[in-house]
Amino acid sequence: MALVILGLLIATPAFAGDDASSCAEGITMIRDALATDPPEVAVPKLKKALRNAEREQREGEFEECLDAVADARKALGR
Repeated sequence: MALVILGLLIATPAFAGDDASSCAEGITMIRDALATDPPEVAVPKLKKALRNAEREQREGEFEECLDAVADARKALGR
């Protein structure tokens, strides 16, 4: 049991790093989508997702950042 807990504690920073990287990539994706003239219906959703993702990135809440990125992908139909 102790080995399982130790393994999880060691792996947690790696997962956080993956989420941080995915968050940054997602923010870049949203910015690129806004720069390429997306459908007018998607623009407010993309702007809101970008604002939320950037805020969550600053706060270190990468899971919530990824939720905002997922909202942007949904708005783009991806």
